[in-house]
Amino acid sequence: MNLTFDLGIAFTTFFVIFLAELPDKSFIASIVLATRFRHFYVWLGLSAAFFLQCLIAVAAGGFIALLPQEPVLAVTAAFFVIGAIILIRGGLKSRVEEAAHEAEEESEVLAKVSTTPTDSVRRTIITSFVVIFAAEWGDLTQIFAAAQAAKTGQPLTVFVGAWLGLIAVCGLGVVLGRWLQQRIPLSRVRIASGLVLLVLAAWTTVELFQALSTP
Repeated sequence: MNLTFDLGIAFTTFFVIFLAELPDKSFIASIVLATRFRHFYVWLGLSAAFFLQCLIAVAAGGFIALLPQEPVLAVTAAFFVIGAIILIRGGLKSRVEEAAHEAEEESEVLAKVSTTPTDSVRRTIITSFVVIFAAEWGDLTQIFAAAQAAKTGQPLTVFVGAWLGLIAVCGLGVVLGRWLQQRIPLSRVRIASGLVLLVLAAWTTVELFQALSTP
């Protein structure tokens, strides 16, 4: 397993994860949790959940990387294309549909935390951890992290980039969530994320054809 660190791969991973997760469930969940609990402890719980999720994702990517190069590139390109389609389709929804979806996600989070005492540090961290871990399990960003780890063969680099991207998003959600939600059209962020994934899919496809043409 390659445990070297590549700043370029880390930045790419951070950038894509940040864009993809900003309009997603974790951002909404961090906003809702921050309205009920103390911000710092919410952020700690979310960060711990993302730490474990990223660890699992890059471990899965490491196993995929043990396969021959051609299947790894093919699977990775497919993941990127699927992710791009999901994000772009979500970004093309009307503002009314987007608002309804966000309200539904907020209601789901509120239902999970309605009985949690607000004065308990331990319960705040545990509740934040459980809410985000359950909501984000098998999410698009986790799949991307696994695919990126498999493609690059650098799980440590991908882990750092992915985790920093996720905790940056939840940090923004906790501190500036409502303000950002009112001023940034999240649909445009989804479309931008989808386009970035399409570029990565094309890049990976080119690498696949090069690998297939090499004797």
